[in-house]
Amino acid sequence: MKTGDKFTDWAVELQSIAQNGLKYGHDVFDRERYEQIRQIAAEMMIAKTGMPIEKVKTLFCGDEGYQTPKIETRAAIFKSDKILLVHEKLTDDWSLPGGWCEANLSTEENCIKEAEEESGRDVKPIKLIALQDRNKHNKPILATGIMKAFYLCKVLGGEFEKNTETTDGRYFSLDNLPKLSIDRNTPEQIRMCYEASKDPNWQTIFD
Repeated sequence: MKTGDKFTDWAVELQSIAQNGLKYGHDVFDRERYEQIRQIAAEMMIAKTGMPIEKVKTLFCGDEGYQTPKIETRAAIFKSDKILLVHEKLTDDWSLPGGWCEANLSTEENCIKEAEEESGRDVKPIKLIALQDRNKHNKPILATGIMKAFYLCKVLGGEFEKNTETTDGRYFSLDNLPKLSIDRNTPEQIRMCYEASKDPNWQTIFD
């Protein structure tokens, strides 16, 4: 994953080397060196972003095993040429229903779960619209690699109910979108979902 910022990319590469070394290294002295490298990478990220050390350790140094990207899903749900968006409770903006993929779920299963939890809709994913590298499309740039899976979904039933994450769910036309949660979905990504919904021959976009 490249962020476009050399300092951040160096920190990410050091963290990846350290994490992989801790996974596969057996010599106790080598493991100590990998821990030192990981600490340096964390301090570089703190210096660059100003994030508190607890957050850096959780998001940047909290993983184990071979370094791989995280994945999230987003559900594109349409009705009368309008797209369903949910109002995020914490950030006071709107997004496609979705979130981090659970470890025990496939991306399809996670899309169904997140759509139900955030929008109250029971859905069936029918098409993978896109699999995108988040840092190539969304802001702010993050040190963690994230892949975003957008699914076109068919509604089987259900309606919105307030929950711990979202406070509202409404359908919007493309020319009347509300304030979007740009780190979750951009106007370009919403437009991409519109185009996929109208094209029976849509080919999955991927980075």
